[in-house]
Amino acid sequence: MSKQPAFDPKLDIVFERFLDAPPQLVWEALTRPEHVSQWYMPKAWGRVSRCEMDLRPGGAFGIDITVNNGQEVPNLGCFLEVVPMERLVWTSMLFPGYRPAVFDDVPITAIMTLEAQGTGTRYVFTALHRNEGDVAANKESGWKEGTDIALDQLVEHVASMK
Repeated sequence: MSKQPAFDPKLDIVFERFLDAPPQLVWEALTRPEHVSQWYMPKAWGRVSRCEMDLRPGGAFGIDITVNNGQEVPNLGCFLEVVPMERLVWTSMLFPGYRPAVFDDVPITAIMTLEAQGTGTRYVFTALHRNEGDVAANKESGWKEGTDIALDQLVEHVASMK
């Protein structure tokens, strides 16, 4: 397993949830498009219109959303690390095949870890940013709030899978 980078409160945003389900079920909810589509976008804000996940280093991580005004928002990134039931790392800084990305959004590298705790799972999502301006932009844009809502939806979705 790769070493977790040191947390920098100026550059990183961390979300944590405890899910009352084993890591295998949480992993399924995080990595299967039919499940990701159910929780990834805050329901009051829009919906996932397409989800593609090629779970291998260099593979595509694509989630397109349709916001409530009908606007389509494509999101494409690249998986960097895939350790089943333990760790998933992707970045929006690269397109599939490690091709350099070009886009207008705030880039992040996402590190998702799962840890069995009793009969449940501790889930930690860390969003690494380039600089403090990107952190501020993600907080001001509603991205942080939306991610909190989406993770609450993940907890609900996993409970419905049991």
